[in-house]
Amino acid sequence: MELISLNVGRAAVVDYTDADGGLTGGDKRPVPGPLRVFAPGPRGTGASGVEGDAVCDLRHHGGDHQAVYAYAREDLDWWEGELGRPLPAGIFGENFTTSGIDVTGARLGERWRVGSDLLLEVASARIPCRTFQGFLEEAGWVKRFTQEARPGAYLRVIEEGSVSPGDRIEVVHRPEHEVTVGFWFRAFTTERALLPRTRAAGDAMEPKAHEKVRAYLAKQGADAGGARG
Repeated sequence: MELISLNVGRAAVVDYTDADGGLTGGDKRPVPGPLRVFAPGPRGTGASGVEGDAVCDLRHHGGDHQAVYAYAREDLDWWEGELGRPLPAGIFGENFTTSGIDVTGARLGERWRVGSDLLLEVASARIPCRTFQGFLEEAGWVKRFTQEARPGAYLRVIEEGSVSPGDRIEVVHRPEHEVTVGFWFRAFTTERALLPRTRAAGDAMEPKAHEKVRAYLAKQGADAGGARG
């Protein structure tokens, strides 16, 4: 299991985002490293946790629970076959392109040692947006990406460190619960009945996600009450 590409993006003005100034940092390109990886700060003020990487829309991206975005080379290869086009590392906006690790099957709270110093914890899955679709120039991409449920993982930084392409990835802790990246993604997109079960991830799941689960449960309770009435 290894980090085969380390990718960062520069802020650029595009016509397919509603972020302030039309800026996005989604066009990630491979760099040689080493780069420092750190906890960037709370959601809404913190940006990327990867040195030199731009995150422009802090309403929806960045912060401690989205410090690093990882996507598997194996899933990029699968998408190459589906889309009939080459997909270089970084094209999905990932900071880490990985090899040999089941990113979709990783559990929230699972911890990865990358290189000698960096310790990351799996925090959630990537939810696609229209900026992603605009960058790829694939019609209906948000729906298609969602249906296939190969979302990649957001990770938070437990111990800061520097990494380079070729660094080994080691899973040093794997929780016992069922909430994998794929499970979490389906719960928050296409299979909302799974939402209550995501609470098993505990503090590994960011507070905003817990708020959404509570809101779902409250609505279900209200709907059930209305039906009984």
